[in-house]
Amino acid sequence: MPEDKLIMWGTGDSMGVPRVYCSCEICAEARTTGLNRRYRSSAMLEAAEGELLIDCGPEWRTQMELLDKRFISHVLITHAHFDHIAGLPEWADACRWLHKKGHVYAPEEVLQTLRRQFPWLENQLTYHDCGAGLDWGNWRIQPWKVCHGKNGFSYAYRFDRTGASPYSWAYCSDAINLTDKEKAPLFGLQLLILGTNYYEEHADKATRSVYDMIEALELLDETKPDRALFTHMSHGVDIRTDYKLPSMVTLAVTGMRLNLK
Repeated sequence: MPEDKLIMWGTGDSMGVPRVYCSCEICAEARTTGLNRRYRSSAMLEAAEGELLIDCGPEWRTQMELLDKRFISHVLITHAHFDHIAGLPEWADACRWLHKKGHVYAPEEVLQTLRRQFPWLENQLTYHDCGAGLDWGNWRIQPWKVCHGKNGFSYAYRFDRTGASPYSWAYCSDAINLTDKEKAPLFGLQLLILGTNYYEEHADKATRSVYDMIEALELLDETKPDRALFTHMSHGVDIRTDYKLPSMVTLAVTGMRLNLK
């Protein structure tokens, strides 16, 4: 049986990198060699059940073209913010042209927001409330609500594979100031994918919505995953810089593939 894989489709924060208005060193580099070019955060799980895309942001079409894909069938949504759902109308249009149904999975309150924002999408997309969990092949996927700071809330997802090759990982792209209850699903993981907008963010904490790397390292020290991947990074993060992170921590890059074993 093929190995389960995770592909990082996008690793950027809500505005992506480069910022259209910005000429900082990191944005300038992103326009040339592209090492720091970051599309809005999303990832694809490839498993025996098929492909499951996590979030569908505004660069969905570009991401599809980069991977030479013409269609996907299943998308899991973390929350209904622009950078995580703006690709849904284009996907729905592809479904219309190809006469195929797409399937969207999210807790009911996220689906209700999608209905308000894009009332026509259900002509092409079937919505599935996964608030009580979702089975995807040999993966059990469990959502839980996490603090998204000034931006309200998001959902994180824990993936547990049972059977002869157990493995546990979590996707938590948009979170900050997690309570003990919100941290609980982050224990006992082989892999934690965590959003970190900056190495150190100096803005007033009341105005913030995602961890920085210094805060994230404190969370990792508490929850102790075997491996961590930082994503959802802004133009404050330079992929060329050595941030002196622990060896078990990696900065995500577009197209990175991880074997979940």
